[in-house]
Amino acid sequence: MALRQIVTEGDSVLRKKCRPVTEFNQKLWDLLDDMKETLAEAKGLGLAAPQVGFLKRIVIIDMGDGPIEMINPEIIEKRGEQECMEGCLSIPGQWGILNRPQYVKLRYRDRNGDLYEIEGEDLFASCASHETDHLDGTLYIDKVIRMVDPEEVEKEREEHPRD
Repeated sequence: MALRQIVTEGDSVLRKKCRPVTEFNQKLWDLLDDMKETLAEAKGLGLAAPQVGFLKRIVIIDMGDGPIEMINPEIIEKRGEQECMEGCLSIPGQWGILNRPQYVKLRYRDRNGDLYEIEGEDLFASCASHETDHLDGTLYIDKVIRMVDPEEVEKEREEHPRD
């Protein structure tokens, strides 16, 4: 496993639509392992393949219970709406408020090509929406209602600490 460089805003790879994964092999497994290590090191909740320079439909989400590898994920159902404060590993030091679904259901493949579905609410729903947006070249700042100043971010962290 190896740490990958996280691509930051301004790199054109973040604005391109990713291609589906068609081969489930060692090359894919190595990328997944590297992405998990990179996400853990960055202390993020999610990471999409374009954020490490690969235009493939791959997402890793880790809400604290261990990473979930999603290959060719698609949101097949969403409900409700919530206002979220989001940041992004590719846009360090900036945060914004935006609306996301309150509930999502995704269909995806695992590293072996097996098909799964997963559903979640609240933070998972916003994270899954954020990461799948990356696969279509969309960043959270494209949907932001307003940007947040650092004091507001710190206040939110104090009021809602994560384990």
